[in-house]
Amino acid sequence: MRQTWRWFGPKDLTSIDDITQAGAEGVVSALHHVPNGVVWTKEEIAKRHSEISTRKDGSASGLTWDVVESLPVTEDMKKQKGDWREHIANYKISMRNLADSGIETICYNFMPVLDWTRTDLRWQVAHGGSCMRFDIADFAAFDIHILKRPGAPADFTNAIADEAGRRFEAMSEDDKKQLARNVTMGLPGSTESMSLEDVQAHLNEYGAISRDQLRQHFIHFLEEVVPTAEDLGLRLCCHPDDPPFALLGLPRIMSTAEDYKYILDAVDSPANGMTFCTGSLGARPDNDLPAIVEQFAEKIHFLHLRNVKRDNDDIMGSFYEAEHLGGDTDMVAVIAAVIKEERRRKAAGRKDWQIPMRPDHGQDILDDLGRRAQPGYPTIGRMKGLAELRGVFTALEHGAFGLK
Repeated sequence: MRQTWRWFGPKDLTSIDDITQAGAEGVVSALHHVPNGVVWTKEEIAKRHSEISTRKDGSASGLTWDVVESLPVTEDMKKQKGDWREHIANYKISMRNLADSGIETICYNFMPVLDWTRTDLRWQVAHGGSCMRFDIADFAAFDIHILKRPGAPADFTNAIADEAGRRFEAMSEDDKKQLARNVTMGLPGSTESMSLEDVQAHLNEYGAISRDQLRQHFIHFLEEVVPTAEDLGLRLCCHPDDPPFALLGLPRIMSTAEDYKYILDAVDSPANGMTFCTGSLGARPDNDLPAIVEQFAEKIHFLHLRNVKRDNDDIMGSFYEAEHLGGDTDMVAVIAAVIKEERRRKAAGRKDWQIPMRPDHGQDILDDLGRRAQPGYPTIGRMKGLAELRGVFTALEHGAFGLK
């Protein structure tokens, strides 16, 4: 696996110098400052390549921009409303500009409204560090009592709805505002939240779109962009829903192995693949992660390796971001399955035999606690995760003791 690191650009509190010292070989980045739906120009792409390849003192970092995460699929494209046709045309131009710059892998998602959802961005764990957490009762309190979404109570069990009511009554006004900010923080590369009015406006537009209809919109998007990706030698890889179950009455279409099979079969192409995220898929107890690697092995173009610890085995349940080897996912088994696939690809002569991975998220520890970086993206916590994962790779690939 090629070890990469997500970088949000020059404003990221983790610098290019930090990334080289952490031991990463490549960088995962995006042009977050470019509005969604607008073309990524060759000039802006070249500037990001230059920023990644240069240390603070002007010397070469040795790092390359390996994966785009993400080239955003706009809400208009998902809903097929407004300027969606223009956005698809611009998407293809951006793909071509990225390919011309040497990029081969583009990660994206098809989640409605929010790219991820958590209720606590600085939840304290036993060792004194912090992490992100999704608590179903807190989320229900937001949905039912703060957002006041019509029909929200029916989406939760009576026990969860009752607990949500008790928690809401115990919250101060500041607590309510903080919960709303946390839930609406899930924008790609963002340090700001949507307003409740913005969220409700999107929900109103999605209200008439069924799960099957959103699937068809996704397939239409792929039918448009995958031929372009094939021509350019690009690999597109869709990230799973985060969390992998329905929230806010919105359809979820990339949460299980069945979801991926449906989409990958519908537009069957080497350019149409998966971002295998152990954290997102691992939040559902019915997702068998090593089995999913084996099922979709040849279509996995990018890896997010992180772990979550679930409170219980409910499909729609609470969880927190655990240490990379400390959650409910058997990370060693997952990595072993990936190594087997890489060996198969190498023997078959595939040029993409080495799958890029990044240590996804991490707990805030040590100096991270005072740095308050992008939620989920601490410097030291991710470096610890990368070191742990690197240890697993090394052991499994050891000639005398590793996989045969």
